[in-house]
Amino acid sequence: MVDHLVNTEINSQRIAAVENCFGASGQPLALPGRVLLGEGVLTKECRKKAKPRIFFLFNDILVYGSIVLSKRKYRSQHIIPLEEVTLEPLPDTLEAKNRWMIKTAKKSFVVSAASPTERQEWLSHIEECVRRQLLATGHQPTTEHAAPWIPDKATDICMRCTQTRFSALTRRHHCRKCGFVVCAECSRERFLLPRLSPKPLRVCSLCYRELAAQKLKEEAEEQGRVSPEQLAHLGGALYGASSGDDDSDEDKEGSRDGDWPSRVQFYASSVSWSAFHS
Repeated sequence: MVDHLVNTEINSQRIAAVENCFGASGQPLALPGRVLLGEGVLTKECRKKAKPRIFFLFNDILVYGSIVLSKRKYRSQHIIPLEEVTLEPLPDTLEAKNRWMIKTAKKSFVVSAASPTERQEWLSHIEECVRRQLLATGHQPTTEHAAPWIPDKATDICMRCTQTRFSALTRRHHCRKCGFVVCAECSRERFLLPRLSPKPLRVCSLCYRELAAQKLKEEAEEQGRVSPEQLAHLGGALYGASSGDDDSDEDKEGSRDGDWPSRVQFYASSVSWSAFHS
């Protein structure tokens, strides 16, 4: 299909129509060898609520945007190179069905189709395009992916301290490393995540300790100044490991990460997250 449509007039017209719908705010999409293979409306799980988004599948990129007027006007154009994409089918829940996750190094998010058949068609076509693109470029599949943001509605309490309850005055924040919904107190730190931004980003208390420990270890290994035993000791201190000293009640209360597993597969569970703290 791709070879058949390359450099054809009908393909050029289809791509021009998509560019026209995004208007001046969108980037040009026409490139030699690029083919528009399909389009459709998918429901994207956003921070506040799920919203319909228009998606366009090309042989080398996936484009999506907000719908202003159906089939006439779109905005907020996003372009994802397919060689960076990994797909993960997700189980159905009471709230959403026919879902899968689109994962990249910079952003990961969940979408759902109107039917199981439509979902399978999207998955099959995207995976085939990814396979072809990797083969053409000689690149290896991406192994590191950004964590998807867990929706605000998934929890009424901080997913780190499990103490702070959100309200109109106590707002939710998201850790840029793990995607957890956390309170301001549990996300005071900032850390540089080069794959996501050139500026330090908000991270939760647990991720900060892990990132800081990893950075310390890398710097020490490069300089060769400390032994493996010292590294282990420093890492344990940053992770909050016991060193024989008495911990304060505040420290104990603020590090109850056992209640919420540090790397819980939120989207892989068919159980509503609210069941864990209702």
